[in-house]
Amino acid sequence: MDMFEDTPAPSNSPEFTVSELSGAVKKVIEGEFGLVRVRGEVGRVSRPASGHLYFALKDDRASLDAVSWKGQVAKMQVRPEEGMEVIATGRMTTFPGQSKYQLIVDDVAPAGAGALMAMLEKRKAALGAEGLFDPARKKPIPYLPQVIGVVTSPSGAVIRDILHRLRDRFPRHVLIWPVAVQGQNCAAEVAAAIKGFNALQPGGPIPRPDLIIVARGGGSLEDLWGFNEEIVVRAAAASEIPLISAVGHETDTTLIDYAADLRAPTPTAAAEIAVPVRMDLIATLADLAARQSRGIAQTLQRRDQRLRDLTRALPRLESLLATPRQRLDTAGQRLGGALGMAAAKKRGSYATIASRLRPEALLGLIARRAESLNAAQLRLNDRAARAQERKHAAFDKWASRLPLSLARLIADAGRKTADGRAKLTQLDARLQSAPGQRLALLAQRLDALERMRTTLGYDQTLKRGYAVVRGDGHVVMTKSAAEKAQTLEIEFSDGRLSLGPRPTKKPKPGGFEQGSLF
Repeated sequence: MDMFEDTPAPSNSPEFTVSELSGAVKKVIEGEFGLVRVRGEVGRVSRPASGHLYFALKDDRASLDAVSWKGQVAKMQVRPEEGMEVIATGRMTTFPGQSKYQLIVDDVAPAGAGALMAMLEKRKAALGAEGLFDPARKKPIPYLPQVIGVVTSPSGAVIRDILHRLRDRFPRHVLIWPVAVQGQNCAAEVAAAIKGFNALQPGGPIPRPDLIIVARGGGSLEDLWGFNEEIVVRAAAASEIPLISAVGHETDTTLIDYAADLRAPTPTAAAEIAVPVRMDLIATLADLAARQSRGIAQTLQRRDQRLRDLTRALPRLESLLATPRQRLDTAGQRLGGALGMAAAKKRGSYATIASRLRPEALLGLIARRAESLNAAQLRLNDRAARAQERKHAAFDKWASRLPLSLARLIADAGRKTADGRAKLTQLDARLQSAPGQRLALLAQRLDALERMRTTLGYDQTLKRGYAVVRGDGHVVMTKSAAEKAQTLEIEFSDGRLSLGPRPTKKPKPGGFEQGSLF
């Protein structure tokens, strides 16, 4: 007996594979927990490129992994964030690949208004730390915008109130960007509308707004939640166009109110802030115009009086011109003697220069210039000779290559000529055979058309038992036309039958006339 031999003891316990055991556990868990609602704090939120949402629900003693698929995430009114207390609705299942159980979440709801407020305060603090709510970055609202962009629902009472208030105060050009003001699509559409208005180019086919109003009526915290989303706050903070937030009533506050350049308590108040009262402006302009006219008149009157006072203080014209006239007379008397002295001085300078111009100096200058010219001529001739030698060398180099190139050109021309003759021969053969082929094709088409004409002609129809009726030389197709005709002719397949003139007297009442064909 081998001391290392190990014989297993027989057992009645069934054996399972790993997959069988995992499947059995999965059926038990899914059967016992078909639909559950779990309350807990959200932790470890992650959303990969697939679009699915992975997070954990935890309390002070345990943690539960949860997953929400991409389609379910798109339907969520509120998406879970880390640290938020929620109530998740879904079904329990297992993940055999990692031997763990998890909750497939269909919907997530905040665990009361306190959870929403806590998440709102946390988000407000985070965005405020980035400087998005800094008053220094807010832009001034234009006094009288030419174009106003309104981001709101096109079917609600808000847009009607805004348009009515603008029409009463100061009519302006209004562009409406329709969006959903609550629900899952609210935040994305509002952010896209703000970015869309900013993307419009000045002077383009669609005018660029000078002011944007984001408006919505009152509602609960959940209804207004779309205006607390981060993408909306960032779009409002990044807007180059001044933006007025008019979301909810006066007591409602959302994060877009802090990022906007100005907050209005109601949408109607936003319209009142956007434009002044036209009649007040007209009255103010009239008052300013009257004040301007009075001011101009008074200024002209004061200037005129001041000018008259200054005129009386000026000296007389004769006294002003007396001294300059005297200086002119004195200068005129001194001018003659000064001209004579200047001419004598110039004459003396000329005589000094002329004494230096002797013939020997001129001849020496000419000789020196001639020597310089001869030296330059020699240098020029030398340079020309060297340039000519270089040109001859280059010409000889190219001339040595010319016979080979000419031979290649003649050979290429010979090959092209042979190819052209071969192609010309082929084209001539095709030209000789083309008329015959064309005539044969046309003859076939003519035969086919003749067969079609014979088949479709009315002669074949007559052979099948039909006849053609003509009245007074024309084909008749109705009974009334046949009754009106004086003579009838019937064409059969083997000939025509003519009927003589018909009697014209009226038929007797109650029936046809005797001897009538009809």
